[in-house]
Amino acid sequence: MNTFLENQNWRYATKKFDASKKVSAEDLNTLKEAIRLSASSYGLQPYKIIIVENPELRAKIQPSAWGQTQIVDASHLLVFANEVNFGAEGIDAVITNMSETRSIPVENLKPYADLMKNNLTTLPEEVRNTWAAKQTYLAMGNLLNAAAELKIDVTPMEGFVPADVNAILGLNELGLNASLIATVGYRHEEDATQFAKKVRKSTEELFITL
Repeated sequence: MNTFLENQNWRYATKKFDASKKVSAEDLNTLKEAIRLSASSYGLQPYKIIIVENPELRAKIQPSAWGQTQIVDASHLLVFANEVNFGAEGIDAVITNMSETRSIPVENLKPYADLMKNNLTTLPEEVRNTWAAKQTYLAMGNLLNAAAELKIDVTPMEGFVPADVNAILGLNELGLNASLIATVGYRHEEDATQFAKKVRKSTEELFITL
């Protein structure tokens, strides 16, 4: 645990990446697995992660991300996109996967499927989309923690225009909406932010024990 906390103190939202340094395929696979294993509401994972390797696409995205250089300089660009209007079909897919993975008859899982459908499909579409987008933040958290363990830098970004990114990547046609962006790579030695002390609330200020 001490190592984990040390790595959390090491990580920061990198402002300038070293474009010459690339994350290895092995490390990228580890980060992908960390994202895949992330917690999500009901275990539904109502999102997909788009890994944008094409430099032309990344250059197109940059102006819609406030011109941030991390978009084009980082080793990898990940777009977390929630499924739009997630509903019964997505729930049924997860139930089928659960049945096959755990060797449980689908009919035995019907009460759980009905519970999820009753709780989710009755919500207005806007509320469901907000719920699905929130799940991507859990997945982002797993990425941040796993990357810190590997001493790989990640900058989580909300500073972009989702509609533009959706159009550039063709997400609308896939029933997806960009909710978060993560740039992944290695900090540039000229990024002065890495030397700044981490600013957080004190333990006494942050936690309330009742």
